[in-house]
Amino acid sequence: MIAALYLRVSTDRQTVENQRAEVEQLARARGYETLVYEEIGSAAKRRPVFDRMLADVRAGKVRAVVIWAIDRMHRTMPGAINDVLELDRLGVRVLSVREPWLDTSGPVRPLLVAIFGWVAEQERNRLIERTKAGLDRAKRAGKRLGRPPCSPVLLRAAADDVGRGTSIRKAATVQGIPASSLRRFLRCA
Repeated sequence: MIAALYLRVSTDRQTVENQRAEVEQLARARGYETLVYEEIGSAAKRRPVFDRMLADVRAGKVRAVVIWAIDRMHRTMPGAINDVLELDRLGVRVLSVREPWLDTSGPVRPLLVAIFGWVAEQERNRLIERTKAGLDRAKRAGKRLGRPPCSPVLLRAAADDVGRGTSIRKAATVQGIPASSLRRFLRCA
């Protein structure tokens, strides 16, 4: 029997390693061989790794999905409910390290999925609020936000390379500057 280990972090500055050991341990304890699906930056609407995992579930390759917590699978209440119900419909067990009740049946399970999905959604909303408050405070303090400005010397050198026939992308890469900054520089020059 194969279990999909779905590991998710929000940014590339985080690691799934904190989740991996406990998720693997739970899968082994239940007697599953494992396939690992790691997703980074999945606060976005598109989750290609999750979609690939669902495709494997639908193809019958996976009999269980093991997650660290329901908020690692989805950040909204409707999303969590829909994902769990879809897996239930496909006959796939959902196991969670942090929510052992998820591997049960009965009338209370859908309610608990909804509650924990709602909690995950609220946690994400609070994170967004804290981030915006921090950015507002930094702006009021006069701090510059965003990428540091590109060196005019590097911009001119890249522009010269473009003038000699090098593509904008290649010239930007060679000079170590963003291609978008070089395009903007070339439009204003």
